[in-house]
Amino acid sequence: MKVLLVLSLTAIALGTFAYSRMGSPYAASAQQNKFTATENGESPLACNTLALTPEIRKRHFQVLGPTLVSLRKAVHEIADGYEFEFPNDQKTYDILTEWAFQESQCCPFFDISVRMEREHGALVLRLTGREGTKAFIQVDAARWIQPVK
Repeated sequence: MKVLLVLSLTAIALGTFAYSRMGSPYAASAQQNKFTATENGESPLACNTLALTPEIRKRHFQVLGPTLVSLRKAVHEIADGYEFEFPNDQKTYDILTEWAFQESQCCPFFDISVRMEREHGALVLRLTGREGTKAFIQVDAARWIQPVK
């Protein structure tokens, strides 16, 4: 049984490595350069998809994100990003905080805050960051900022 586990983990690791090198003979070095710190120590405005395991990445993008998009009650554009209002209940809070933690791992350039407004008001996700972050959201998360129907 242990041998099967070791072989499975080795196969996964090799598959992940092979996948990361697909596309170009320079893909590995491009990947490394893409995620190195900028001159002032900040991460680049790019998602590091390798920051999450394949299982977590799948849940993040195929379950949590789409669920949150469907639960939005309102979207507000602010100077340096967006605020998203959600129902203030335990299930939504759990989904939102799981998503927010994972998002902070793959997109460390985001300032992410989750707040609950007083008197059982909205549960609010605020996504902001340095210059360029808002434009990144507009391109990479376009479905999130669509008007709520």
